[in-house]
Amino acid sequence: MRIFVEIELRRVACHRCGAVKRERLNFLADNPRYTKRFAFYVGGRCRSAAIQDIAEELHLEWHTVKELEMQYMREQLRRAGTPGPKVIGIDEVSIRKRHTYRIVVSDLIRRRPIWFGGTDRSEASLDEFFTWLGARKTAGIRLVVMDMWKAFRTSTTHHAPHASILFDKFHVLRHLGDALDAVRKSEYARLSSKDRRFIKSQKYTLLTRWDNLTLEGKQSLKLLLAANKRLNTAYVLKESFGQLWSYHREGWARRFFENWRASLRWQRLRPFARFAAMIDRHWEGIAAYCHPENKVALGFVEGLNNKIRVIQRRAYGLRDEEYLRLKVLTAMLPPL
Repeated sequence: MRIFVEIELRRVACHRCGAVKRERLNFLADNPRYTKRFAFYVGGRCRSAAIQDIAEELHLEWHTVKELEMQYMREQLRRAGTPGPKVIGIDEVSIRKRHTYRIVVSDLIRRRPIWFGGTDRSEASLDEFFTWLGARKTAGIRLVVMDMWKAFRTSTTHHAPHASILFDKFHVLRHLGDALDAVRKSEYARLSSKDRRFIKSQKYTLLTRWDNLTLEGKQSLKLLLAANKRLNTAYVLKESFGQLWSYHREGWARRFFENWRASLRWQRLRPFARFAAMIDRHWEGIAAYCHPENKVALGFVEGLNNKIRVIQRRAYGLRDEEYLRLKVLTAMLPPL
């Protein structure tokens, strides 16, 4: 039942500035036509439904619902407090076409995003995060998880030189998947039209892990690998490389990698050779995962990126960047 409350508010003329100011009541929302309690109810409903649906349900304007939800999310951030992270994850997210990126920084221990900003994925944009966090809390960071983007490494090394850098497993395996796809394309170009039928439309069958394939996908993959020896070798190498992250000593991990790279000889798999050279150049950031104190949830950053894409897709794209920022930062926070 909709209830209207009629209240008299005092208005005071300030003798210093000459402005007329109105009395503020603590129980009113930023939009004074509604109470904070109602605003928090609307914000809580918007966590699981679109703004348009809530507006139709409560007989409100679309912009009113959005304004009330933004107040709700700001209150969530206020109650969460200022973060003091020990382990952070850094990644970029595309907010629109033409390579428009923003940087997302997450607290991997508390498993929530703590910063969304910058103007691109450059070193200067990441510098803004460390400036926002402050020198004292930056000094408390012991581990930074990121991809192999040079700008992120440079900024982190400058602001937190004592922190260890760990390259995200999923970004490394993405490069390995690109190498396997390059082999697939070269084999498709080399073979005649008669033999191409085994390779055609099998890109995602090759790139998907065996455990995640359907029965039909496993049958197609078996047929493909039996028909093409080079793709069979490349697929086995791709599947076995994931063992690298199971070691607890860097020496054993290095021995595994050297044996894996040695198996590339005489295989004529140039994309895999380039991938192995890249791993060798960035070895320190990959081997950091062998240390027990660096065993963190590497999938959280990638999962957060998927959640952000769901938020954008549900809204058919978000043009209000401040609204998107609040949505991202409160995605993992508990409701009020």
